[in-house]
Order: sequence, then C-alpha cells, then structure tokens
Amino acid sequence: MTSKKIILKPGKEKSILHHHPWVFSGAVASSSGNPQPGETVEVLSSGGERLGWAAYSPYSSIRARVWSFDPDEVINEEYFYRKIEAAARLRTAINITKETNAFRLVHGEADGVPGLIVDCYPDVAVVQILSAGAEYWRDVLIDQVQQITGCKTVVERSDVEVRHLEGLPIREGLIRGENLPPRIKIEENGLHYWVDVIGGQKTGFYLDQRQNRKRIMALSKDREVLNAFCYTGGFTLCGLAGGARSVLSIDSSANALTLAAENLALNGFNPALNQWVEGNVFKELRTLRDRNKQFDLIILDPPKFAPTAAQAQKAARAYKDINLLAFKLLRNGGILVTFSCSGGLGRDLFQKIVADAALDAGVEAKIVEMLSQSADHPVALNFPESAYLKGLICVVG
Repeated sequence: MTSKKIILKPGKEKSILHHHPWVFSGAVASSSGNPQPGETVEVLSSGGERLGWAAYSPYSSIRARVWSFDPDEVINEEYFYRKIEAAARLRTAINITKETNAFRLVHGEADGVPGLIVDCYPDVAVVQILSAGAEYWRDVLIDQVQQITGCKTVVERSDVEVRHLEGLPIREGLIRGENLPPRIKIEENGLHYWVDVIGGQKTGFYLDQRQNRKRIMALSKDREVLNAFCYTGGFTLCGLAGGARSVLSIDSSANALTLAAENLALNGFNPALNQWVEGNVFKELRTLRDRNKQFDLIILDPPKFAPTAAQAQKAARAYKDINLLAFKLLRNGGILVTFSCSGGLGRDLFQKIVADAALDAGVEAKIVEMLSQSADHPVALNFPESAYLKGLICVVG
C-alpha cells in the first residue's frame, strides 16, 4: 500500500461515491507522502474511508483522476493491460471493423484509463497522452497498446493544450517503428480517405463522425449541399456518394483542402460536382448570404470553440453566428446538420443556441434527429463529460 494519499474535505466524497473519476483541487483538504506528478495516491474521505486510487496532478484544477474505485485494487502494469484489453474486446463486440479499418481503441475516462486516447489505423496506432497519470505510465501504456493491437508503428500526438494545464510539454512524432508513410489510406462505409496522422487534426481524421457521415449519405440525394469547416472532405465525399447535385466545401486550411481534393480523386468522384473554397468560414458564409445563395443541405462541423465550461459563454456567440447564417442560407424545407464538439458546452445549451439562431434568422425549424459520437467513442454513465459531440438535424419550414 502506498503512503501517498489525498484526503478530501468533508462532504466532497459524494462524486467519488458516484464513481465520477475527477477530483478537483477545491475538494482536497490535504495530501501526504509528497506525491509527485502522475504518481498513484490513495483517495480518502475526511473520515478516513478508503475510496479508491488516483493519479495525482499538482498543476491541474483536476487534482486527481481516479484509476480505480476499488480500495483493494493494485495499480500496476497488469491493471492497465486489463483495461486496454477490455477496451479492445468492446470494439470487437460492437463489430466496429465491419464498417471501417480506422477506429478509436481507448477513449480515456470512458474506457477506464483517464488521459489516454488510442486511435488505430491500418498497422499504425496513434496515442495521445493527456494527463499527468497517463504520462507517468507512458512507456507501459505504449508497450501494451503495441502488444494488444499488433501495430509495429506508434505515433504520438500529445500536442494539445490540455497538456499545458497538466504541467506537461507538447510531444508529437513517430515513437515506435520506422518508415511511417506520409499518408495512410483508410476505408469507411465504402469510401476511402488519405489520413495524415502526423500533421492532421486530432489524430489525423475525425473518427467520431463516422455514423454522422453515413447519415449525410442518406440525406444528400438531389440536394445542393454546403459543407462548412470541411477539413479533408469527409462530409463532402459522403454527400457526393449519396447523390448530391453539387457540394460547396469551405475550410481555412490549404493543406486540408489539398488532401480533400486528393480524397475526392481517390474515390473517383466528378470534381465538377464540388467546389473547394479556402477562407474564413464566418466570412464566407456572410458572403454567400449577401449573394442570396441558397442550399438544400448545410453541414456545420466547426472546431472546438469551448474546451472548458469557463469558455462556454464566449463560444456561444460563435456557435450562434454560424447557425444563424446557415438558417438564412437554407431553402424552405432545407436541412441543417449542425455540431458542437466542445466539451464545455452541454447539449441543452447547444440546442438553445441553435433555437435562438433560428429565431433571429426568422425561420421555423424542427429537430428531427439528435446525433452523437460513433460507438467506438463510448459514453460512461458515471462520466457524462465523455459525451462531448453533440449534433442536431433541423428541418426548416
């Protein structure tokens, strides 16, 4: 048993008893044993009740992330192997490879390994180490990912801002194997995509939108489609595969649009059916509005405007602006498919923002479907924050 402990303030054990894995700094009365960043500490109530084991993070407002709520658990290499193996069994159980050869293997807290993200591409695993605890066990976790997946090549994409909050430096690049190709070809729902796992967004591809891309296929037939924040063309290709009359795709990244055009060619689509526009999406939407341009289907998949709840109100303005403009660009009977991937913005607030945008745009709209992340990004019932991707399908008129 470790001599390193954190003791909670009176009444602050409630969330732990409900198996929420985060212990905030304001809930901690004291620590003992001089725990270092990432080390395992025992979590005790103010009355001395043993509540579980957590990774200590002295620099973060999330002071500890719980590994196990079992006071008798031993946190060691075997423990992490069991967790990653269980995550792999879940992906097998939901038959994820039936529709793709690129999927999320470990989804952080939702798979019982806070701070660890693992995405699997053909012969390549991409890991993100996001917390002090995962950093402490980094080499062990990477070894076990290799052992369980069989991937000889491992890429690290620990290049996100949350690492700064944990007191960790940015780290990215090839860490296991050699001769990583500049691009990896994946297959999803009958379409093929080139993925840049080193230079692309997230781990190279938005794997969490898989089912929603498939939904766009079903909605696109004979429609004029606008795909805003198109990245490497996922929704664009699905629109064309679904029989769209035309697609206008906008993104601010020239590199993303170059890869998007290659993806279009890879699948043999007629390039005349799609127009790529490089530019600020907010500005381009206003230009389209001023030109009285109209569409039958609009997809809004913006970047994370509100990573934390503290940024939600500021981000709300941006979400409202793009949705208001989209409503103005829709024909009567048109469809808006709108998303937020901001963890700091709840589903209820997002829906209210979209409702306010429709009101200000002077349109009547109905939600006909609610969307979420793909099944390989599971949502733990004890950790609602893992349900970060929120989507609405709205019909105007």
